[in-house]
This record gives sequence, structure tokens and C-alpha cells, in this order.
Amino acid sequence: MVGRPLPPLPPPSALPDWQQADPRWIGEALQHALAPPGGGWFVVDASDRVADRPVKYRVAGRNLVFWRTATGLRAAPDECPHMGASLAAGCVRDGDIVCPWHGLALGERPMGSWRLLPVHDDGVLFWVRLDERGEAPAPAPYLPARPAAFIAGVIRMEAACDAQDVVANRLDPWHGVHYHPHSFKRLRVVEKLDDEITVRVAYAAFGRYAVEVDARFHCPDPRSIVMTIVRGDGEGSVVETHASPIGPGRSAVVEATIATSDRPGFRYALTLARWIRPLIEKRAARLWVEDIEYAEQRYALRAAGAG
Repeated sequence: MVGRPLPPLPPPSALPDWQQADPRWIGEALQHALAPPGGGWFVVDASDRVADRPVKYRVAGRNLVFWRTATGLRAAPDECPHMGASLAAGCVRDGDIVCPWHGLALGERPMGSWRLLPVHDDGVLFWVRLDERGEAPAPAPYLPARPAAFIAGVIRMEAACDAQDVVANRLDPWHGVHYHPHSFKRLRVVEKLDDEITVRVAYAAFGRYAVEVDARFHCPDPRSIVMTIVRGDGEGSVVETHASPIGPGRSAVVEATIATSDRPGFRYALTLARWIRPLIEKRAARLWVEDIEYAEQRYALRAAGAG
């Protein structure tokens, strides 16, 4: 069992899912989710998507460049302090990023307002901290518990919505059977608290074969929601859904599926991780093509209501 014990399975509700999916509870749960400190940290992408060549990302309205050195990951503003060139078009030399326009090498030493930004690489995802966002800075992101041995797959997609719309989507598990019938066959709510929800869900595995598990959703920070399998096959596996703002009305959805198992054959599956990972990512991306539509519709309705 992962975390605290589960309550007894309640009797099936006589209410249809559209009534069980109470917008008031979802709204209140979202407010609880947005309340924890974020520490100024934003998920950017999968750890293995930055190597020794510079890569550009837009995070919270800022163009940033990321690259690796012998000592680890680095991040900085993507504008050269000399004349504003995009450093992502440059190269890395001796750990420094070199401007493509005039060859200025930039590294640990600040130049004007240009300086390295705090980063964190947890081995699955990498994060950047933006201290000017008004959040009290934390030394590291608030990471959920992860299994010791796992196979991880990461997807990154962009959506025309705010980060909160992505989190709200995950706080509505009742839509799963109706909106994703190809993946989910049955769902019952086991427990619904102010700040988390636990469901018993049967998800499609192979053809007509379905696997039933209990999954708990909670929010460790205001831009993340984590699903942990707390009972059933794959107990201890987690799906971390992170939403990082790109700019007004646009967010990146970065989801890490971190799968584990106590089955004896899992140690052999670990040796096949490079072939299993694309299958995990394909399944996650299929769900998020649909869930992004959900999140974007929610954003459009909120925008219309505010206008």
C-alpha cells in the first residue's frame, strides 16, 4: 500500500456521472490545489531532451536557453547581453554558451543583467526557477514520491489555456469513461477529500482485457497534479502532470509516466526500456490530445465569462 490506507469501497452511487462530477467540488478542489507554494519552479521538459547543444524554451513569458556541461544542466535568458542575439542559435564551448553573432562566451560570470538561472534535474524532468514571479523561492521543486525502479516516458504538448485549466482537467476523473472510452472502461470514486480524490478505475490493457487499480490524485504544487497507483497492478507507479505557463492563455503540458511493478518479469522489462518508453508516450499523448480540448474549452468559457 502506498501512503495512508484506503477506506472501504463505498456502495455504487445511483447518480449518473454528470451529477457526481459536481462543478462546485471541482472548483473548491482546484482552489486547494492552487494554494500550496510553488517555490518559483517550472517544469520545462524531459531530462534527456537537452544535451550539449543549446535548446530554447519559452517559460512564463521569458525566452530561455538550456544546455549541458560536464558539471550539469544550465539555463539562462536567451538574449545575448551584447546585442540581443538568440543564444540558442549558438554553440557550447568548454561549458560556456557562445553567441552566434560575435562569439561572446557566457557562463558562470554574470554580464549586466544576464546571469545563470537556478535549475533542477531530477533524472526524469528538468526544472527552472524564476524568482521574479512573486513566489517565495525554494531550494528545489516539491517532488512527489517515485518508485526506486521504473520505466519513464515523458510527453510535452502545448495548449491554449492557463495552467489551472490543466490541473482542473485532472480533478475531474468522471469524464474519463465518457471522453476516453478507448482507454477507460469503469470508474468509481473511492474517496473524495478537500485536496485529493481516489478512484477505482479499470483501464484497457490489451484488446478487451482491462486492469483495475485504485489511483489517488493530489497536487504537490499549484502547477502539478500527481496520480499514484495505491492498490493493484503497478502499485507505486505515478503519473506526474505538470502545467507550465508559456505566456498569457498558453501553457505547456509536461507529463511523466513513471511505471513500476512488483511482478518478477519487471526486471526484464527494465532492460527493454528504450522500446517500451515510446509506447508509454504514445498512449499518454493520445489522452492529452483529447484532454487539451477539455482544458482549452474550460479556458474559453472562463475568458468569455470574464469578458
